Amino acid sequence: MSFTADRLLLFGATGDLAQRMLLPSLCALDHEGLLHPELSITGTARTELDDHAYRNFARAALEKFVPHERRGGMADFLNRLHYQPLDASTLEGYNALADKVGAPSDGLAIFLSTAPSLFEPTIAGLQHSGLAEGQVRIGLEKPLGIDLASSCVINDAVSAAFSEDRIFRIDHYLGKETVQNLLALRFANILFEPLWNAAHIDHVQITVAETVGLESRVDFYDQAGALRDMVQNHMLQLLALVAMEPPTSFDATAVRDEKVKVLRALRPLEAEQVVTGQYRAGAVDGAVVPGYDEELGKPSDTETFVALKAHVDNWRWKGVPFYLRTGKRLPERVTEIVVQFRPIPHSIFEDKGARTVPNRLVIGIQPEENIHMQLMAKMPGLDREGIRLRSLPLEITMPDAFKGAHKRIAYERLLLDLIEGDQTLFVRRDEVEAQWQWIDQIRALWAKEAIVPSNYNAGSWGPNSAIALAARDGVSWHE
Repeated sequence: MSFTADRLLLFGATGDLAQRMLLPSLCALDHEGLLHPELSITGTARTELDDHAYRNFARAALEKFVPHERRGGMADFLNRLHYQPLDASTLEGYNALADKVGAPSDGLAIFLSTAPSLFEPTIAGLQHSGLAEGQVRIGLEKPLGIDLASSCVINDAVSAAFSEDRIFRIDHYLGKETVQNLLALRFANILFEPLWNAAHIDHVQITVAETVGLESRVDFYDQAGALRDMVQNHMLQLLALVAMEPPTSFDATAVRDEKVKVLRALRPLEAEQVVTGQYRAGAVDGAVVPGYDEELGKPSDTETFVALKAHVDNWRWKGVPFYLRTGKRLPERVTEIVVQFRPIPHSIFEDKGARTVPNRLVIGIQPEENIHMQLMAKMPGLDREGIRLRSLPLEITMPDAFKGAHKRIAYERLLLDLIEGDQTLFVRRDEVEAQWQWIDQIRALWAKEAIVPSNYNAGSWGPNSAIALAARDGVSWHE
């Protein structure tokens, strides 16, 4: 459905995500003239506010989270904002919300950032008030369920009102520039794609490390854990982008067709291929921090760390391990993809005393966006005592390479794509269900084998068994 919406409806408009990401992203887009000139933005939540009070609320958020140089025309942006209080769990109030939104000339985009328990009643309310009819598309913020069954319930409820081409399931990692640049790296350069297979790649590592603990996500996190919070969505999407076949074109259907093939090719894990952990008291960045159970205020078997050895059973990747790890209270905040190439088949320099090191490609996603390639080079000298080789970095630091370009919030692109109707960076239903099928198998394995999290000290890289998971194959985690 091709249209650029002139109405945007934000559910959860007073929440943390709205303050930190959604309102700042929309303000930045407005500053650059990228929003529809007539776009009207209506926020809704339980909080009792009127338009004036919500604009003051939004102003405070923008002054806190938007760089000063991107706030130009903030008054004009604030004038786009309207607000209607709503208890989303009941039908009462949706007609008033529809009146507040008004009849769109070009179309309506809805962004749903609410608890999963509110998805079904919200969809029912949208249908009841006519807000699901006509040129309307909807964006869904995670979590989309806690397992395959609950995800299907949510998707069934949404698809009862919206066709798949009008549903935009959000994974904010896909809005990050470096994640998108992975596709450019692979498919816009002749250098990599011929080598991007089991014949030339030894293994792949994907790390999503956090230094923080529970913060404000206590209730959600203890129900979800690291596997469902990080691996099910962000990390499996990164794996799919690394492993996918070249799509026929850069459009939503072609890209997502190839990603879902990878997800369906994931081999079920065995007990020795997964490590789970929970942090105990320790020190992060020189500060003493409590253990998970102390932060939570009660004992819990929820995992705060997961390491996996995955395989994609297809022609391209047969036999290549994908090592995934994620955790809280780790030594540093980093998200990166490491592609470790195989050794050269024969070294002509060996008789001269030189040792070669296999090439390695490191794609940094956060906090620094960069691409780092380790290449072998000869050290200067007359070589009378043998040739000396050294592994040297070939590095592209994105902010330096593209000076003058703004470092965008991922939600800027995703909100603009929602408004304009481009689904390429959003997740299709069959992708979500393929991800949940694989995750559910792991959780069933934990239950069958009575696997509980091992302890690790805050400030470390997780349980020792995570190191052993890779070391058994002669692999060291990139740190």
